[in-house]
Formats: sequence, C-alpha cells, structure tokens
Amino acid sequence: MPLYDMHCHLGFAENACELAAALAGDGGGALSATVEPSEYVRMRELLADEPAVRVGLGLHPWWLDDGRCGEDDVANCIELAQEARFIAEIGLDFGKRCETSRDVQLGAFERVCAVAGAAGRKVLSLHAVNAATEVLDVLEKTGCLAPGGGGSCTCILHWYSGSSDQLQRAVRLGCHFSINPRMLQTKRGREYARILPASRLLLETDLPPSAGGSFDPDKILRILPDTLEALEALRGEPLADRIAANSEALLLA
Repeated sequence: MPLYDMHCHLGFAENACELAAALAGDGGGALSATVEPSEYVRMRELLADEPAVRVGLGLHPWWLDDGRCGEDDVANCIELAQEARFIAEIGLDFGKRCETSRDVQLGAFERVCAVAGAAGRKVLSLHAVNAATEVLDVLEKTGCLAPGGGGSCTCILHWYSGSSDQLQRAVRLGCHFSINPRMLQTKRGREYARILPASRLLLETDLPPSAGGSFDPDKILRILPDTLEALEALRGEPLADRIAANSEALLLA
C-alpha cells in the first residue's frame, strides 16, 4: 500500500537521502518542505535521484520573524518561484511568538503567492497559525485560489487549526488538507478530519521536528499507516486508495 508524506522536513536530518529512500521504498513518496531558499537549492540537488520525493521551495514565517531570512532571501524565493513547481513551506503565523513581524510576513507571502498565481499549476503547502483568514485572502487576491474551487494552483493547508468558518471557506476554495497525528489528538482536529471531503485528504508527519543529527526512518514509516488507520476509524470508511490517489495526483502528475 503506497503511503505519501505530504509535509515533512527531510532537510532537517543528516540522513535525508536515507529518509527519502525509505519513504519511496514501498511505492510511496513525499513532499519535503524547506524553510528558506538556500535549503531548497541544497535539497533539490541532494534528492534529485528520488523521483517520487519532491522538494518544496520554502520561506517559513518563523525564519522571517526572527531574522534568519531577510529581504535577500525573499527576493531569492521570488526568483526561484518562477520555475519551482512545489512551494513549501510558506504562509503566515500570527501567534504570540511571531506577532511583531505581521507586516513582514504578509509582504513576503503575498509577493511569493503573486508569482505562483501568475505562473499557475503549482502545489503550495501552507502554514496558517492564527492567520487562516489572511492566508485565504492572499491566495484569492493573487489568483492561487478562486471562489468555487478554481484558481491556478493547488493549495494544501498543513496541520489546519483555524476556525470552522474558515475551514468551510477553504473547502469551497478547493484547498487540500494534510493530516498528522497531533491534529487527531484534539477534539477540533478530529472533527475537522471527520467532515473534510475524502477527495481533499492527505497524510503528513511534519518530521523531523528540528534540525540536527540523523532521524530514524522507521518513525516516519510507522506514523503514516497509524495516522491512516486512525483516520479510517474516525470516519468509518476505507481511505487508503483515495488518499494515495490524492497524493499521486499532486506529486506525480
């Protein structure tokens, strides 16, 4: 049964190639998000021989907030976004840790999305913490998404934790949703996972959690089927084939 990790951070691990091979080993694959343009360039080259593992161009809001990414990185991301098919992880975080960088985040996010919307046919994996309304507003404004589920790109809300109203708005706009175990540990997360259209469901691990050292591939390989099993039990329906098809349509098309 092929399983796809649609939001992971292989660049955080020293054994990224081993992790990529493990994810692709049973016919599955992954979307490996990056947090800054330099990581994207490095990982794109490192994982070039893993055709079922895609690397996303990233500009993470946490890196913008604390200054690890500045204007040069934003400009580099915009340039790379012209050609990159996968853009991950970008978005907005207006939680307490990042509230002072709101304008910086919004400016960078909108500029990258404007490139994606104009080019079209891109897959975006999005961070939206206390900012679902603003993320969806930018995606609509830039043409990445449009009312009625149209728009030029496919947008994935990674580990969605916003309001129910904004969840319904995201569904109407055609968003996909990647589900991880931590989402299923909360009452709200379980309810969202229960009601989302099966055609929009994806799996993710969001692992490794931070940079440094090697990471055990078995941890990722255990989490994916466990999350699928929990999701099937929650919804009372088989989902393996549906989620695999959703993932393949985005990764391999």
